[in-house]
Amino acid sequence: MSQPSPEPVPPAVRAQILATEHWGLLAVRSQTWSEVIGRITSQLMFTSATLLFLALAGQAMSYSPTFRLLAIALGLTLLVAGTLTSFRVHNASQEDYMFIKGMNRLRAAYVDIDPSLAPYFITGLTDDDVGIGQTYTMGATRRSASQVLASAAMFIIVVNTIVTAGVTAFVLWPLGGWPAGVGAVVVGAGHFAAWIWLGWRAWQVNIDPAHIRFPARPPASDPVS
Repeated sequence: MSQPSPEPVPPAVRAQILATEHWGLLAVRSQTWSEVIGRITSQLMFTSATLLFLALAGQAMSYSPTFRLLAIALGLTLLVAGTLTSFRVHNASQEDYMFIKGMNRLRAAYVDIDPSLAPYFITGLTDDDVGIGQTYTMGATRRSASQVLASAAMFIIVVNTIVTAGVTAFVLWPLGGWPAGVGAVVVGAGHFAAWIWLGWRAWQVNIDPAHIRFPARPPASDPVS
């Protein structure tokens, strides 16, 4: 005996289910970035306090071996804390990309329920690179380089790179000014390049076509046009 097919879900109920998921993503996204900003703020306060302490200690100890060891120890502590912060920001950026992807899919579902809503969205309706970029920029034209350079991930990478270069300079200081300076630049550049590569690799995973379910439609059938 065949079972009766379920009745179609009314559009109002479908919209309510989608809205519940939408608000859930918004809440988790807000909580994630609130925690990340708190981590970055704490790291900057720690860095500022360390620099102030070293400035006062330098006046009392001059640039003695004791001061050098103290600077190296504090610098390494800063670098460890900063690296942990960088990993958290890196992970949060990946999560944020998926939050945006999910909300774009939900907006696509809203438009499927009522196509007349499409002109009112300034954020993306597709889960491909174009649609997600539209959500991040709110429809404004912005170069990818600007988006990357202004990101929280880039900010903390630059701070950690400066700390890395400073620690390297103190470690190599007994060899002389030039070796210490060149070593600081080389190690700092390597640190920066490693984190940029890590971010690029994560980005390639995010934009994998296999993860795209609702790509941009041809212009003739695009509901926004």
